[in-house]
Amino acid sequence: MGGETFPEIRKSQLRSCGGSASWSSSWKRLHDKVREEVWNNFFMGHFEKGQHALLNEGEENEMEIFGYRTQGCRKSLCLAGSIFSFGILPLVFYWRPAWHVWAHCVPCSLQEADTVLLRTTDEFQIYSWKKVIWIYLSALNSAFGLTPDHPLMTDEEYIINRAIRKPDLKVRCIKVQKIRYVWNYLEGQFQKIGSLEDWLSSAKIHQKFGSGLTREEQEIRRLICGPNTIDVEVTPIWKLLIKEVLNPFYIFQLFSVCLWFSEDYKEYAFAIIIMSIISISLTVYDLREQSVKLHHLVESHNSITVSVCGRKAGVQELESRVLVPGDLLILTGNKVLMPCDAVLIEGSCVVDEGMLTGESIPVTKTPLPKMDSSVPWKTQSEADYKRHVLFCGTEVIQAKAACSGTVRAVVLQTGFNTAKGDLVRSILYPKPVNFQLYRDAIRFLLCLVGTATIGMIYTLCVYVLSGEPPEEVVRKALDVITIAVPPALPAALTTGIIYAQRRLKKRGIFCISPQRINVCGQLNLVCFDKTGTLTRDGLDLWGVVSCDRNGFQEVHSFASGQALPWGPLCAAMASCHSLILLDGTIQGDPLDLKMFEATTWEMAFSGDDFHIKGVPAHAMVVKPCRTASQVPVEGIAILHQFPFSSALQRMTVIVQEMGGDRLAFMKGAPERVASFCQPETVPTSFVSELQIYTTQGFRVIALAYKKLENDHHATTLTRETVESDLIFLGLLILENRLKEETKPVLEELISARIRTVMITGDNLQTAITVARKSGMVSESQKVILIEANETTGSSSASISWTLVEEKKHIMYGNQDNYINIRDEVSDKGREGSYHFALTGKSFHVISQHFSSLLPKILINGTIFARMSPGQKSSLVEEFQKLDYFVGMCGDGANDCGALKMAHVGISLSEQEASVASPFTSKTPNIECVPHLIKEGRAALVTSFCMFKYMALYSMIQYVGVLLLYWV
Repeated sequence: MGGETFPEIRKSQLRSCGGSASWSSSWKRLHDKVREEVWNNFFMGHFEKGQHALLNEGEENEMEIFGYRTQGCRKSLCLAGSIFSFGILPLVFYWRPAWHVWAHCVPCSLQEADTVLLRTTDEFQIYSWKKVIWIYLSALNSAFGLTPDHPLMTDEEYIINRAIRKPDLKVRCIKVQKIRYVWNYLEGQFQKIGSLEDWLSSAKIHQKFGSGLTREEQEIRRLICGPNTIDVEVTPIWKLLIKEVLNPFYIFQLFSVCLWFSEDYKEYAFAIIIMSIISISLTVYDLREQSVKLHHLVESHNSITVSVCGRKAGVQELESRVLVPGDLLILTGNKVLMPCDAVLIEGSCVVDEGMLTGESIPVTKTPLPKMDSSVPWKTQSEADYKRHVLFCGTEVIQAKAACSGTVRAVVLQTGFNTAKGDLVRSILYPKPVNFQLYRDAIRFLLCLVGTATIGMIYTLCVYVLSGEPPEEVVRKALDVITIAVPPALPAALTTGIIYAQRRLKKRGIFCISPQRINVCGQLNLVCFDKTGTLTRDGLDLWGVVSCDRNGFQEVHSFASGQALPWGPLCAAMASCHSLILLDGTIQGDPLDLKMFEATTWEMAFSGDDFHIKGVPAHAMVVKPCRTASQVPVEGIAILHQFPFSSALQRMTVIVQEMGGDRLAFMKGAPERVASFCQPETVPTSFVSELQIYTTQGFRVIALAYKKLENDHHATTLTRETVESDLIFLGLLILENRLKEETKPVLEELISARIRTVMITGDNLQTAITVARKSGMVSESQKVILIEANETTGSSSASISWTLVEEKKHIMYGNQDNYINIRDEVSDKGREGSYHFALTGKSFHVISQHFSSLLPKILINGTIFARMSPGQKSSLVEEFQKLDYFVGMCGDGANDCGALKMAHVGISLSEQEASVASPFTSKTPNIECVPHLIKEGRAALVTSFCMFKYMALYSMIQYVGVLLLYWV
């Protein structure tokens, strides 16, 4: 066993943002892992006999689940063992949950089990056990006359019905990490409850839940799914105290103190007692504070009043805690906090998703279209399904009714299954830290234990041979353990972390996971988001480039103060956006806001006399300001929006000119918009013109339009119909400047031989330019563009390589697939003298078809553009597989997954999404990164020095005592 590499130590679960790290947590991690490695193989044969399956298969929190049945004789033997061991056996079972199950139960099938043993499928293999509980529906029998042959009971289309055992009408379930799982009798497995099934089609959702649930259905679902609450109870101090005192570290200290008092060694024993009391008090205080903060964060969620439409009962005002999946919500008024996840089926909403994304930018949500196909609703279109979902914890700023006059949404998920519940669970049950220091600490502890064992044998031999009394022999032998394994070890290990955390707090950097400070000292690669992290948040509108049949025209600069002439381009800038008017103030995406302000138009709601076929009164209307001249229209009414999504890289609106034509306008990534346009309307110099602006670091947006027939309902037109045969209008040029701190910080990291990588959702050429301007790619270094194409027809997946010259245009038709780096790149092909740049599409193709090539690309990959949030997380994970210690720095917008995945996540946003990130900086720039690395290295060096000191201290005392024993 001495030659094995131990798995990583488990991370302590919750720590206060500003509190000190607990001395006991380090000891407990060491203690747990040593016992696990030594004893698991002994019990494993027994363990594997039980039937097992996977819980949350394919998800991040996947677990193996094993069935066991409690046996009376085993229970009696364990009770006797607990009495005769004076409570030591229950203590061991408390520390080792798996041993408790193996001692009390016998393996059986999951269907017969009354106890289940859970084991995580990651390298940590953490165990826990849960009792199987029964939920009885007999209480509903008298109220609603529910019998086994009732239609609600016989319909086995949904998981809830498959979980009910007939004829006694009861449900088997377990509760794991706040989520409830029920036993599906049809499929023979435990399944998550509290969500609508993913296989449902949009037609099924409209048909089954469009009119609400009956009272009987509501009560059954309420009983089985549980309340719609995110309860984080404030743990009583006495519970925290008992839990802390039962820590192996304090049990060892209790043993040491008792031993020392028996030897009349009072001074040091009193010192250890005082140190333990201080340590326990600090830890209990920190845990209590964190528990209170988290409780306050979620308590408002549980006391919201909502309007629910029942199939027979009509609309009722109810508390949000009684909501169940399938309920029909009626959204009225503004400023409504969502108490659950819900899919919009009628009307539209403007939502502030700051809690999820870190940016308080209004997002427009559209209703789920009713389609005839049986395809699951989440995959029925290429657009992101999230544009139809109102997430728990987000705020509905504005609800816009459709023709029927109501805004309706079907409850998708409740309680801890929701987006906000998942965020809270990630705080309560965080990802363990994989760190070399703790593996070394285990080896160090094993060496001390081995040394103590030798000392005990030596002491026994010396004292027995010298004829000492048995009690004196035992006392002296046990005393050697407390000398070889010093009780002050955990306090010493966390000293550096405590001081580093205090210094970070003074700099405005807050930490909810103190163990990660040591990890900061090991970082050798840091990923950065671009917009809002490396560059400034705000965008300045630099100009527009319109085009006609002859190609692109001269740039119209807004710096001159000259108004943009009337035309389709001006109309597109005035109406193709997702801005809203709230309390007389225009709010929305900063890009949309800058674009609209440049037109000098005004925004208002239409009056009661405004009537357009299929459009309700009080539609959003944009009008030219009074000073504007030569504008032939009174205004433009925005009839319908197909909102922007990062997956589609575009947005489209349907508008009606007052007294004029009905039009569709599109805005989005230039390459994407051009692909929807009639080829003859896209100038032949499109690629070169785009290159001119992106190489200068500008952000470029393309605009296009088409005329529509007036005889169609605006809401009946599909996105595919509207977004075809468009006419290309021109390019919108926006300037996004670097933050002042960006270049010096990146230079400092590069000089310290720490790799820097950019992961952005922006245009590739813009990202390359920003990388050059910021110093991420120096002037002497070259950038190689990697383009990968999917399998199409007869041609297989392929990769092309293009050397990007700063003063040359990229030749998109270039099919070169070989570049001699030694010939093309300066510094004679030295490592780091060239950088790879690729898009999210290419990254996906390479991951799918050229996985063996991916590690080689990542070694020199520096610029990753057009990356989706999921791809950002995957990229961080791929870097970790190459043995990099990865840091991720982002502003919280679309970076949450990558921040969680990285060894060290640093959020520059103070929104709720940053709670899941280990570090949050109050200063919204990347200056915090070198500070964190420096403090991490200082804490790491302190820990190493403490190892050396404690080893010398214990060995000197150990040898000295053994010599004295001989004398």
